Amino acid sequence: MRTKSEFNQAFPVQVTLPVQWGDMDAFNHVNNTMYFRYFETARLAYFDALELLKNMRQDQIGPILAETSCRFKRPLNYPDTIRVGAAVNEQHEYGFLMRYGIYSESQKTVCSEGSGRIVLLDYKTGKKIKPSQVMLDAIATIEKNE
Repeated sequence: MRTKSEFNQAFPVQVTLPVQWGDMDAFNHVNNTMYFRYFETARLAYFDALELLKNMRQDQIGPILAETSCRFKRPLNYPDTIRVGAAVNEQHEYGFLMRYGIYSESQKTVCSEGSGRIVLLDYKTGKKIKPSQVMLDAIATIEKNE
């Protein structure tokens, strides 16, 4: 995936963020920890689209990030505007696997890709639970897999 069009097709939920001067480190590129913050922002936008966080307050069931990774393809620098995308590409018994991407407007290419394994947790019992059919249907709608 190299073009903006391919990026847009791959990620149904996207956020646009400016690269901040403070995102960079002593090596004059965006510090690796920032990529995970960018992924988090896209993940939360996806959760908002699912109304997962709103429902979490009511039923005490919510997402936990169980595992995450990032493949750094090109460094990001200030100034730049990035598009950070999120998609669900696998469903599992107790959650799902999300895919992330970061597209640089100045470089006109994808600079990193990542993933995050999400587990649903019942905060009252501390046990993982299966996604409801309502949630699975909402994911299908977002992913256009109805």
